Amino acid sequence: MSSSSSSFENDVDSSSSLCKLPLKPIPGGYGLPFTGPIKDRLDYFYNQGRDGFFKARMNKYQSTIFRANMPPGPFMASNPNVIVLLDALSFPVLFDTSKVEKRNVLDGTYMPSAAFTGGYRVCAYLDPSETNHELLKRWFMSSLAARHHHFIPLFRSCLSELFTSLEDDISDKGEADFNDISDNMSFNFVFRLFCDKYPTETALGSEGAGIVSKWLFFQLAPLITLGLSFLPNFLEDLLLHTFPLPPLFVKSDYKKLYDAFYAFGSSVLDEAERVGIKRDEACHNLVFLAGFNAFGGMKALFPALIKWVGLAGEKLHRRLAEEIREVVKAEGGVTFAALDKMALAKSVVYEALRIEPPVPFQYGKAKEDMVVHSHDAAFQIKKGEMIFGYQPFATKDPKVFENPEEFVADRFVGQGGRLLKYVYWSNGRELDNPTVENKQCPAKDLVVLLSRVILVEFFLRYDTFDIESGTLLLGSSVTFKSLTKATHT
Repeated sequence: MSSSSSSFENDVDSSSSLCKLPLKPIPGGYGLPFTGPIKDRLDYFYNQGRDGFFKARMNKYQSTIFRANMPPGPFMASNPNVIVLLDALSFPVLFDTSKVEKRNVLDGTYMPSAAFTGGYRVCAYLDPSETNHELLKRWFMSSLAARHHHFIPLFRSCLSELFTSLEDDISDKGEADFNDISDNMSFNFVFRLFCDKYPTETALGSEGAGIVSKWLFFQLAPLITLGLSFLPNFLEDLLLHTFPLPPLFVKSDYKKLYDAFYAFGSSVLDEAERVGIKRDEACHNLVFLAGFNAFGGMKALFPALIKWVGLAGEKLHRRLAEEIREVVKAEGGVTFAALDKMALAKSVVYEALRIEPPVPFQYGKAKEDMVVHSHDAAFQIKKGEMIFGYQPFATKDPKVFENPEEFVADRFVGQGGRLLKYVYWSNGRELDNPTVENKQCPAKDLVVLLSRVILVEFFLRYDTFDIESGTLLLGSSVTFKSLTKATHT
């Protein structure tokens, strides 16, 4: 850890240093009703871009905390006004469910129709104070714990199919689209984990990943831009950001998903009924957990991880291969114990989660009047105001992380591990654990585990690889250009 980071860590741990910060009014504003939110929406999607939108306002107000409107705005969100948090010090207030309410804020200032989830407000939209939240989240965590011993062998099996597809495509076409192959692998893993059956053995066939991706698009369309040169911005804005897309368009697709999980997820659904959850409600929650939370997260995370490792180049690849092969040989296989001993591989995963978190947004509504602190000042937030955190800025806070825009593979090795409390990808600090009282991802540890296993399997098979990267609707795109098979293991 750098000396500046150490100094910062000591300062923020001291309540006396926070008390000395001046109390200032929150800068920024919302503009005129209707036209102000529309202007901010156009800036966000088209005139400045997402990062440019926040950077411009941060520079204008000389503050990492300010007022702005967040998309989608009219006519989809009744109140787009938010208080924006962009630094590592203020951001964690969004995890404190004693101070912020998390009811219906998963996607921000709007909530997709419950018709996307069978008419239920699934667990992700519930505040921990709601009775069903504890029941559903406890069931989620119990279901994952019961399948703990399947995680590594099942995922390794799915990865074997991924590598075969990558090699075949590179051989036949000269390149391989990692995103499509990864999506299919991820859906196969999730479905097999909960249903103990290949999706191809059900009515889903080979369409599972595509069906879920379509279902996700219809819910998240108000937050994205297609980036199509032939589609005028005003027309895209009207189609995606002004009125919600009708759930009717994916009704038959969702029913196919629901029916598959209902038919083959018996053991998970039986457990839900035993703890008092209606089977129908449990199945809709299971589809959301598997499709939105798990598959959606993997869809964003795995390409980002491979992108950053690929762009880091052969020097890092050699270091990872050396560590991974030595530990696997010493431990006699790919085990939980072996994975825990791979310091560099662990750090690489955390660094990918820091620099490109799979869920960039966090929202919460203030339950009470409160004071939040940036590095430079204190600001009062009133009860009922919506708070928004943009995680890619908070986890690249230059007052916490040295060279924050760079992918530093060993950032979290050794003493650098103390910086993990500023890694927020899971709706909580990396050092915290999910409970029924918080909104931290119940599969937090599984996500980290699977990311490590991907690295291990890559570098047991290959010495290095070359990629090209780009951007997609909700993350990075990765195209493999070459794979160099391992010369020794």
